[in-house]
Amino acid sequence: MAESRKKQTKPKQSNRKYIIGFWALFGVGVLAVILFFLMAGWGVFGKMPTFEELENPETNLATELISSDGETLGKYYRENRTPIKYEDLPQHLVQALVATEDERFYKHAGIDARGTVRAAVYLGAKGGASTITQQLSKQLFTEDFSTDNTFERVLQKMKEWVIATRLERQYTKEEIITMYLNKYDFLYQAVGVRSASRIYFDKEPKDLKLEESAVLVAMLKNSALYNPVRRPDLVENRRNQVFVQMYKNGFLTEQQKDSLQQTEMKITFSPEGHDDGIATYFREYTRQFLSDWIDENPKPDGEKYNLYRDGLKVYTSIDSKMQEYAEDAVTKHLTHIQQEFDRQNKNNRTAPFRDIDQSMISNIINGSIKRSARYKKMKQEGKSEEEILASFDEPREMRIFSWKGDIDTTMTPRDSIRYYKSFLQSGLMSMDPTTGEVKAWVGGTNFKHFKYDHVKQGKRQVGSTFKPFVYATAIDQLKMSPCDTLPLNKFTIPKGKYGNIDDWTPRNSGSGDDVYKGMMSLKEALANSVNTVTARVIDKTTPGNVISLISKLGIDTEGFPTGPAIALGTADISLYDMVSAYSTFANKGVRVKPVLITRIEDKNGTVLFQNVPETYDVMSEEAAYVTVNLMEGVTRYGSGARLRGTGREVRLDYQRAVTGYPYDFKNPIAGKTGTTQNQSDGWFMGMVPNLVTGVWVGAEDRSVHFPGITYGQGATMALPIWGMYMKSVYANEDLNISQDEFERPENLSISVDCDTYGRSNNPDSGVVEELDF
Repeated sequence: MAESRKKQTKPKQSNRKYIIGFWALFGVGVLAVILFFLMAGWGVFGKMPTFEELENPETNLATELISSDGETLGKYYRENRTPIKYEDLPQHLVQALVATEDERFYKHAGIDARGTVRAAVYLGAKGGASTITQQLSKQLFTEDFSTDNTFERVLQKMKEWVIATRLERQYTKEEIITMYLNKYDFLYQAVGVRSASRIYFDKEPKDLKLEESAVLVAMLKNSALYNPVRRPDLVENRRNQVFVQMYKNGFLTEQQKDSLQQTEMKITFSPEGHDDGIATYFREYTRQFLSDWIDENPKPDGEKYNLYRDGLKVYTSIDSKMQEYAEDAVTKHLTHIQQEFDRQNKNNRTAPFRDIDQSMISNIINGSIKRSARYKKMKQEGKSEEEILASFDEPREMRIFSWKGDIDTTMTPRDSIRYYKSFLQSGLMSMDPTTGEVKAWVGGTNFKHFKYDHVKQGKRQVGSTFKPFVYATAIDQLKMSPCDTLPLNKFTIPKGKYGNIDDWTPRNSGSGDDVYKGMMSLKEALANSVNTVTARVIDKTTPGNVISLISKLGIDTEGFPTGPAIALGTADISLYDMVSAYSTFANKGVRVKPVLITRIEDKNGTVLFQNVPETYDVMSEEAAYVTVNLMEGVTRYGSGARLRGTGREVRLDYQRAVTGYPYDFKNPIAGKTGTTQNQSDGWFMGMVPNLVTGVWVGAEDRSVHFPGITYGQGATMALPIWGMYMKSVYANEDLNISQDEFERPENLSISVDCDTYGRSNNPDSGVVEELDF
């Protein structure tokens, strides 16, 4: 019996040892894991984020440029990230994310224990175990090891777990989802869901459809692999799996799932590179403005704002619709008139240049070579002048601009410079004269290929668009009336007067002596750009008084010519200054400095800058109104009359260049065309009571131009852009662009209602108008 009991008790003693040993080993393992986690948290295995860093995780936020109507014009960034709030995320996007990436997201505290065990048992064959919070921690604070070293991968995972649990204590579930979607890189400079929504679907996240949200969630698995631009079939299959997950988690019915899976995946790819989108020239000008502002306005701690990562919001005066209308008008007309320009250059042996010899052409090309990025880069690399110039004669593969789209070709850099010289360029600026707000800014034809801004950066001869300043000086200071008449005969300002080196005798457009006979009112003289009458007027006012007026109008007069020839527009002035100056006439003699930036906020919405309008009293309301009245004659029966679409019909051969005709405007329009010597520059300045728009067209070099006045004048080169732009503007009634009369001052003392309105006092004068249809 005793021996039998002994045999029965021995196993119990043996099991007890094993059990104790097992629990001891288990306890040591648990303690080791806990210690391992503590060591990871203490930063033994690598730097861990501090409490402050968890509170304010480091992210690069793009500075956003916002139009006056609330649209994003563009961004400045190293990473194209613009944060979005949780309430602006569509609910189906959140549901698709949770169903696909982390089914138990709302039940765990950062680590999904069930998912971790499953991943360990099946070695990841049935899905990974990373929660949304872990993925966020990896994006924010840990390095992504690309290694087969198991120990390093374990350390990486442990750091993710520690940070994930800390994030869960620090943030709500909604905040974690928002941070994750704001951080993820969706490729093509689409960092964050808002950029991705705009780039892949051209809309804000709140406007996404369920099937579009599913595409973005499909990309979260691996955006490089699931790329909807390069691998649409693969992404569509993955998108359909997102629908399956949503069905499994109760967010969709089976019928909805099946229906959505049959939906074709559609992408509206809209890149947001610095050269893409609208208002590219304006955005580049604003970049320089902001750089200067940042230098002068540091943060409270003295540190400078970073344009590319501090998430500033810059509110501008640009209206996105008006900007689109302006760019569309420029593109349509230049595409059209370029064809005529190229046709007329077919038999030009020095094309695209005219009226210069080969040595001058070589000087132009060589000058452009030395201003090129290639030349400057090679110079910095220490290359010799001989090596650099030789490289410009070596054929290379390149992509060049054309109005039908970019072309892949092979040519020498020297030939490409000459090729680009052949393109007509344009500038357009549109401004509300009452507020100073610039509504549209088109600096050129294509910012990617032509960086030069023809609104603010460029200055060109303004031709007859300068004449209203001469007449305005006479009206303001001498109280001259549009009805006053002056002789048409030849007029000379002698050598020595106003600093003239030689006698100055301007000529009228046309041929023969008839263009110098009779009398003509100021209104008709301005309408038809009669030079002899303008010369008489500047002689009465003196060039000095005209320069004094335009300086008050905001035109940069530093280095300005002082002779009487300025009356015919020989001076170089920027389009920006011209629009600003003309706006004073429309605003009853009060100049409002152009407004481009209305407000700047930091990423938290704190206002850092608020524009305060700058106004200047320049001339009397009466003088401004009379000047406007004078310019109305230009569009009624003068060089701008084709805006009316009646009376002065465009011949068939002109239709190759006069894009968009007829315009058929009925409302009051004040304006002036301008054409410079050799047709190098074409201008049109047009005004209605609450919008002033200026247009310039010409080539980069003044020796590139039309051979004759028919196509080279402002009424053909520039006016069509104004006409098409304004037709689009008026078609959009939400813009509230005026079609009313200019407001007439009370007690107007200068007569504007001439009995012979619009016609010469001498019907036999034989004047040949600037435009002859």
